[in-house]
This record gives sequence, C-alpha cells and structure tokens, in this order.
Amino acid sequence: MRNVTETVKHLLIINGIFFLATLTLGNQVYDWFALHYPENPKFEFWQPLTHMFMHGDISHIFFNMFGLWMFGTPLEQMWGKKKFIFFYLSTGFGAAALQLLLYYFQVEQVNDALTGFGLNAPEIKSFYKTAELPTAAINFIGEDQLSSAFNAFRSVMVGASGALYGVLVGFAMLFPNAQLMLLFPPIPVKAKFLVPILIFADLFFGFS
Repeated sequence: MRNVTETVKHLLIINGIFFLATLTLGNQVYDWFALHYPENPKFEFWQPLTHMFMHGDISHIFFNMFGLWMFGTPLEQMWGKKKFIFFYLSTGFGAAALQLLLYYFQVEQVNDALTGFGLNAPEIKSFYKTAELPTAAINFIGEDQLSSAFNAFRSVMVGASGALYGVLVGFAMLFPNAQLMLLFPPIPVKAKFLVPILIFADLFFGFS
C-alpha cells in the first residue's frame, strides 16, 4: 500500500474531524462551515475554505478521501508539500468560484426579471426567504427559472471534489500513461483518457 505523505495525511485528518463534527453537532455545522451564496445571511468569509473539508455522507467523504490518498500522494512526492497544498487549495477555491459565478448569473437574471415586473428590493429579498410570489410574477418569469434562482440562493456547497479534480488533472499530466483500474467493468485505462472522461461526466450530470 502506498505510504501517505505528510500533507495528504493532515488533509485526511482535518476532513475526518469536520465529518465527525457534523455527526455529533448536526446541521449547525453546515450552517457555519458549508459554502453559502454570498448574499445569503448564512454566508461567512471563511466558508470558501472550510467547505472543502465538509461532506454530506459517509460515501461522499470515503470516495473523496480515497481519491486524495490515491492521487495526491504521488503529487506531493513529486512537488513537495508547499507546492502541493498551494495547488490543492487553489483548485478548490477555483471550483467554488466557478460554481458561485453560475449561481450569480441564475440569481441576477431572475432579480432583473422581478425588477422589470415591478417588485422592489425588499419584495425580492422576501422571495428568497419564503419562495412566495404573486401568481402573475410566477407566470411572467416561469416556475423553472424561479426555482433555479431560489435553489442557487439557498445552495449549500460541501466537499473536496473541486480540489480533488484538480489533483486528478495534475496526476494525469504528470503520469499520463499510468494504468488506472475501472470497477465496472474491471479494465485498465490510462490516466490521460480516464480523467477527462470523469470530469466531463461530472460536468454533464451537474448541469443536467
């Protein structure tokens, strides 16, 4: 079994501590440390960092931590701990920023439509608290678009997946011909082929 490197070991421990906190303290931990939309009252400035150590359930943390150990260890061995942790956190921040940017466009598009309909700022703010609007406004904008904006505003982002995908890309660039074994079907695939497939599949399911 591959020996775990120092930074990867510390990341595994921190993720484990956060997960145990969610099991013992419950949803309050998500309110504090998960990443909320910046205009949401639950947003705090530390959440872009702390959300990377939060996970939704045991399978979520298991697969992320397995991937971190499997692919992060050889990267840290190649780069050293300072370069690895900088890369890991940078990709985590970048993934969160892209997701928040998508949410921003969804929310602002609906805000502009609500303003055009004639609602003022307090009425728009009330919508994101109660999900209630005049029937005419719902018909004017459309339920699907309103639902997307409402869910974006109240989104709760958790997980190391953004940082982990950065690690996968780094691994594929450094070790493009490394053979990775699929589970279903159990066949070997080179990293330079498998990693892009995983990322595009995740993006497809995320947007759809």
